[in-house]
Amino acid sequence: MATRLLRGVLGLFKWGLCAVGAVALIFTALIATPLQRPPEMRSVSSSVKGVDMSTLPALERFQARDGTWLGYRHYAAGGAATRRGAIFIHGSSGSSGTINHALTAAMAAHGVETWALDIRGHGASGTRGDIGYVGQLEDDLVDFVAHVRKSAPDLPLTLVGHSAGAGFALRVAATPIIQDMFVRTVLVAPYLGYDAPTNRPHSGGWANADIPRFLGLTALRKIGIDCCSQLPVLAFAVPASSEAILTPTYSDRLMRNFATRGYRLDLPRVTHPMTIFGGTEDEMMISGKYAEAVQVIKPDVDVKLIEGVNHMGIVTNPKAVNAIAEDAATRGAGQS
Repeated sequence: MATRLLRGVLGLFKWGLCAVGAVALIFTALIATPLQRPPEMRSVSSSVKGVDMSTLPALERFQARDGTWLGYRHYAAGGAATRRGAIFIHGSSGSSGTINHALTAAMAAHGVETWALDIRGHGASGTRGDIGYVGQLEDDLVDFVAHVRKSAPDLPLTLVGHSAGAGFALRVAATPIIQDMFVRTVLVAPYLGYDAPTNRPHSGGWANADIPRFLGLTALRKIGIDCCSQLPVLAFAVPASSEAILTPTYSDRLMRNFATRGYRLDLPRVTHPMTIFGGTEDEMMISGKYAEAVQVIKPDVDVKLIEGVNHMGIVTNPKAVNAIAEDAATRGAGQS
C-alpha cells in the first residue's frame, strides 16, 4: 500500500516537473526568438508623394476613461451639407496624420463631417506599439464617440477603416451596443484576419510575425498564465528613419485587439449595412476574393473593386478617394 502511494506521489511529481519544464521552454521561446523587421516596402513608402499634407488639421486630444489623452483630427464638412458624419480608423503602423489624409479630406470636401482617430498605440495616443489589455481599443472608441456627441449629438455616423483598421471596424460592427453607434460600416482594403483567403503571405511583405513567440503566448494563456502580452510579436516594413511618425512593431495584445476576432465569427454578428472597397492591384490583399469570402457568410455585404489602385492607392489615388467619399456622402443616413 505504501509502495503504491509512493509511486503515485512520484508520478505526480514527475508530471509536475514535466509541466514546469514545458512552461520553462515556452518562456525560453518568448525570449530567444527576436522579432525580425522586414525590409522597407517601397510601394507603401512612396505613396506619400502625391498627398498634400499642408491641409492636415491640427491634432486635438480627448481623455479616455483610464485618464490617457488620445489624439484625433477633425475635418469640418465642406461644400453642400449632407448631414452625415464619419469616424476614420487608420491602418497598421499609421495614425491620423499619415497619408490617409487624402481620403479623410475628400470625405469632408464631399460634405461629410469627419473625425480621424489615432488608435491607442499609434501617433499621439498612448505608448507606441502597445495597449493595456485586449478590449481597450473598443473602450477608447466608445469614449471617442461620446466626445464627438458633445458637438454632434444627432449626426448619423459611418465607421470607415483601412486595412488593419478595417479589420478592427469589422470587429466593432460585430460588437453588441458599440455597433449601434454607427449606421453603417465601410471597410477599405480590409485585413480580414490570419485565416482569410484574401491574404497574401506576410501581407505581401508588409508584416512579419514572430510565430514562436505568438504560439508561446497563446499556449500560456491556454493553461491560465496571462503574461508577457506586452512583448512585440509583429513588425512592419516601415523605413528605418520613420519611428517618429509610424509604429514599427505591435505587442501581442495590440495585434490581437486591432483586428477581427476572425471574419467567420464577426460577419454573422453584423447588424447594420456594410460596404467593402478593394483595389484590383492590391499587393497586400487578394481583393478579387473579398466577395466570395464574405458573401457566402453575409450575402448583403456590398463589395466594390476599383481598377488600377493598390493597397495605399485606395486611400490616396483621386479616383479611389472620390469613389469612397461619394459613398460616404450619399449613404448612411438611415438608408443602406
